[in-house]
Amino acid sequence: MAIMITDECINCGACEPECPNTAIYEGGAAWRWSDGTTLKEVTVDGGQTVSGVAPQTPISDEYYYIVSDKCTECVGFHEEPQCAAVCPVDCCVDDPDYRESQEKLTAKKEWLHS
Repeated sequence: MAIMITDECINCGACEPECPNTAIYEGGAAWRWSDGTTLKEVTVDGGQTVSGVAPQTPISDEYYYIVSDKCTECVGFHEEPQCAAVCPVDCCVDDPDYRESQEKLTAKKEWLHS
């Protein structure tokens, strides 16, 4: 599963530089598929292809957020999710809406960094 940041986030920013996939963004900041990855284009739900460098709508305007489609729980990089390891208020938690097996997380890591 992916990691999510709860509304208990104090906006300290400790998590952002720890993410090997650049899946964590400050509240209100647009995100890009290409940030921290090798993605040039991505086919999204509905079959539409978008540029990897095209800015995407922020998921939160209030606190840091994680783009679930870029989160691999640090599989292939670290033994545990680094955002959760450094969070001073324990607001980086498993996202129950994005359950993924170890194999899927590994495949996602390979896709992001092919």
